[in-house]
Amino acid sequence: MRDSIKNAVSAILFTIIIFGFSVGNIISPDIDISLSERRALAQAPKFTINALLNGDFFNELEEYTLDQFVLRDRFRDLKAFMAFGLLRQRDNNRIYIVNGNISKLEYPLNEKSVLNAADKISGIYNKYLANINAGYAIIPDKNFFLAPDNGYLAIDYGKMSEIMDENMANVKYIDIFESLSIDDYYRTDIHWSQDRLIGLADKILAGMGNSKKASEIDYVQKALYPFYGAYYGQAAVKIDPDTLIYLTNAALENARVFDHYYKEYGSIYEPDLFYGIDPYDVFLSGQKPLVTVENPESTTNKGLLLFKDSFGNSIAPLLLAGYSKITLVDLRLASSDALDEFIDFSEYQDALFLYCTQTLNNSYSLR
Repeated sequence: MRDSIKNAVSAILFTIIIFGFSVGNIISPDIDISLSERRALAQAPKFTINALLNGDFFNELEEYTLDQFVLRDRFRDLKAFMAFGLLRQRDNNRIYIVNGNISKLEYPLNEKSVLNAADKISGIYNKYLANINAGYAIIPDKNFFLAPDNGYLAIDYGKMSEIMDENMANVKYIDIFESLSIDDYYRTDIHWSQDRLIGLADKILAGMGNSKKASEIDYVQKALYPFYGAYYGQAAVKIDPDTLIYLTNAALENARVFDHYYKEYGSIYEPDLFYGIDPYDVFLSGQKPLVTVENPESTTNKGLLLFKDSFGNSIAPLLLAGYSKITLVDLRLASSDALDEFIDFSEYQDALFLYCTQTLNNSYSLR
């Protein structure tokens, strides 16, 4: 008798839970963006006969239901707690934490991708930069500092550098690996902190043959708190936030920033964007295909082409110490085949390719 009652209660509770979540998912409005994960969420797929027959409709429907599941963030928190707290897993969805520093596994080394990046850079050099002083630097990701000493797998950084060096004979290498430490990066984010980059900016300028130094310029620190980086949302655990710091002065405040895509002017720093989807958009308004920064107070008449990923946005203001103009090119958004339609290459004396190891290891996004 007791077993019958127990089974009946279990069945009723199970039905209530399933019914409750079903109703919740139906009545809950779809969410466009996950602020915790810094990404757009899948929306309801459009039904077509073609999508039904080739299976795309069901794939999109599955992605949609997973992204829009009611209380999704709470279940993510619970999963992370189970993984790290109860099961003592070393990572959860490739995210791991060492002494309050969050990182994401990047392994194994994709040699074909690195070679693709080298070929892409060499192609741009041969097509546009034959008469321009060109260099490249590789930004180590946080795993370079955290993974080996803590028992996590990491890519072969030496091999990556070797592949790049062997396939970029005309572009000089500026080694910045030993100029950085884990303390130069945000604990909750992938990126480096601008206030830690003055010495690095000096090294890059010197590597490009530029005699100017960022360290000879006075900066004022501006702090924005709390900064929850991209890894914070992905980890779904409670970690103390960072403080986002940016360095400014009169010259940087007066610099002209032109967005070639939207044909509009802006500022080097946009503090209001700190409260948006990605607080790191404070630097040059985030990811743009093509942006030119002009320094009206520059004592030199030199231009720099900076081919970069998101790391370049925060160091570019410091590199202005040596240039009157810097044009930032994001090849993930701008096609390399059409650059001469927007850029007069005769106006630039230097070109720098500055990419994080994660970008090189996943380079097929470079256009």
